[in-house]
Amino acid sequence: MELLDGKKTAALVQEAIAEEVRQIVAKGHRPPHLVAILVGNNGASMTYVNNKVTACERVGFASSVVNLPEDISQEALLEEIEKLNKDKSIDGFIVQLPLPKHINEQEVLLAVNPDKDADGFHPTNFGRMALGLDAFIPATPYGILELLTQYKIPTDGKHVVVIGRSDIVGRPISILLSQKPWNATVTLTHSRTQNLSKLTQEADIIIAALGIPNFLKAEMVKEGAVIIDVGITRVADASAKKGFRIVGDIDFEQVKQKASYITPVPGGVGPMTIAMLMKNTLNAYKRTHKIG
Repeated sequence: MELLDGKKTAALVQEAIAEEVRQIVAKGHRPPHLVAILVGNNGASMTYVNNKVTACERVGFASSVVNLPEDISQEALLEEIEKLNKDKSIDGFIVQLPLPKHINEQEVLLAVNPDKDADGFHPTNFGRMALGLDAFIPATPYGILELLTQYKIPTDGKHVVVIGRSDIVGRPISILLSQKPWNATVTLTHSRTQNLSKLTQEADIIIAALGIPNFLKAEMVKEGAVIIDVGITRVADASAKKGFRIVGDIDFEQVKQKASYITPVPGGVGPMTIAMLMKNTLNAYKRTHKIG
C-alpha cells in the first residue's frame, strides 16, 4: 500500500505555479489576483479561506477576502459579485460555500463571471468540461486527476466507481474520467443505488465523495484497488486537543490493508483542491492577458 500524498503533490504543483508567476512578474506584469467572498463566521469556512490566502502567498498571487455579514440579503450579495465581475484587477474569485440558508446558492453561482470562475462551478464551465472543451475544472476533481497523474496510476479501461453525485465532485469527476485521455469505464453511484457493495467490489478505482464518515468498509473493496477519499467530516473526540478529529468517507485503517494506493484524510485530496484553485486562477490570468 502506498499513500497518495496530497500535501507533497500539492507542494509540487504550487512550486511550478510560483516559478511561472516569478517569470511573469519579471517581465513587468502584475501578479494574478484571487478573491474569496466569505459570508458569515462559519469556522470551517474561515479555515478554508485562510488556507487559500496562505496558498496565494506561497505562489506569489495577490489575494483579498471580502467579509460579509451572515444576514446579508441575496440582492446585496449579488451586487458584491457584480463588483468583482467588473474589476479588471481581479482574475479569479470564489464564493465560499456553504452559504446561509436564506441565500439561493444556485443563483449566486450563476452570477459569477465564467471567465473568473476559479472554482469551476458555473454551468458554462461545467458544460464546456462535459463536452471536452477548454474550461475551468472544479478544483477537487482537478486535484484528483493531478494525483492520478503524478503517481502514474493507470485509468485506461479501468472500472471506476464514484460514490456520490454532487455537482462539485461526483458528477464532474465521473465525466472527466470517462473522457480522453483517462478513458475509464465509470459507474456513478448514489444513495438510491442498489447492490453498491457488489459494484465497489468490482472496482479498480473507488472515489468516495458522499460525506458519511467511515462509510466504505474493507469488505466492500477488492485487493489492489485504488482508493480516493474526498470526504471530510468533523467527528467529536474528547481525547483530541480541539475536541474533534477529521475523518473521511473510508474506514482507513481497515481499507488500507487491501488498497494498492489510498489517500489519507486529512492530507490527501484537500491540499490538492487548493493547489488546483491556484492553477485555475493562473489559467484565468493567462487567458485574460493572452500569456502562454
